[in-house]
Amino acid sequence: MSPKKPNSAVRHVAKVDLTNGLRLTARLPGIGYLCSKYNRILVRGGRANDLPGVGYSAIRGVYDFSPVVGKKKRRSFYGVARPSGYTKYIRRCYRK
Repeated sequence: MSPKKPNSAVRHVAKVDLTNGLRLTARLPGIGYLCSKYNRILVRGGRANDLPGVGYSAIRGVYDFSPVVGKKKRRSFYGVARPSGYTKYIRRCYRK
């Protein structure tokens, strides 16, 4: 899908049939995706400002919608687990 003016891109969206019978359009956040027909995804509210008619977002890392690989910041939106030994916290005695 292409966004409204003045933006220009190809935004990834999916047409989703909910279990209660509704049909809606959800955006697929992050870089790349392996979401195909008949895959199960979890959808949350949160519209895409530059995509008319898109009021929902798919949640990565749940059911069949795989997480983004190699993400360090804002990992919760892209379904990425914390890397082992990774922390931004530095003990006060070691700060300079």
